[in-house]
Amino acid sequence: MKIIQVATQVEGGKIAFEILKEKLEAGAKVLGLATGSSPIEFYRQVTASDLDFKELISVNLDEYVGLSADNNQSYHYFMKENLFHAKPFKVSYLPNGLAENPEEEVQRYNQILAEHPVDLQILGVGRNGHIGFNEPGTSFESETHLVDLQQSTIEANSRFFERIEDVPTQALSMGIKNILAAKTIVLFAYGKSKADAIKGMVEGPVTEDLPASSLQNHDDVIIIADKEALSGVEEQ
Repeated sequence: MKIIQVATQVEGGKIAFEILKEKLEAGAKVLGLATGSSPIEFYRQVTASDLDFKELISVNLDEYVGLSADNNQSYHYFMKENLFHAKPFKVSYLPNGLAENPEEEVQRYNQILAEHPVDLQILGVGRNGHIGFNEPGTSFESETHLVDLQQSTIEANSRFFERIEDVPTQALSMGIKNILAAKTIVLFAYGKSKADAIKGMVEGPVTEDLPASSLQNHDDVIIIADKEALSGVEEQ
């Protein structure tokens, strides 16, 4: 793992943007994308740039079950507002949160990932160490699956909703095996609330109790984090 400490999210976004440009120049064609507050500044750097994504493919990590693509809390909507409106891709894939048969949707999405291996995967990390919506206890061999969200994740995401009762309790998510298949992973982490997860992710042990610790098994992971998020890590 390579750790890059930054002072602000803006600085982190700029560094990730430079990594993206390097990967595109090297021939990257498929970008794995994440939602949430952590990658926002990265997306701002991208939308302000002259990069052209019209020949690229994007695949997103996850989507809430029960929300339509035009719901303003869906991850479809998030991506449209923060990236796709300014930088359309050749094709952008996201799980269908309204799929009538979740098992068929899982199979469909795994097939998409098999056909479009990710060159650069963007990640955040949850306070409980989840990546994507892979909650503690998820097998490292997991592929796309239906997830029952833990209460801590529901509470953390409730800040985006009017009431905690409005937060979906399930999601469709890439599995840990899908995530680790990416050639390069860039993970953002900001704030003291992420410190325990980052410490476990970096220093181990590697355990399914902390899904992010699986990243120790990957050859090319770049962590972009601020001082608070790295406060539990002994060596930086």
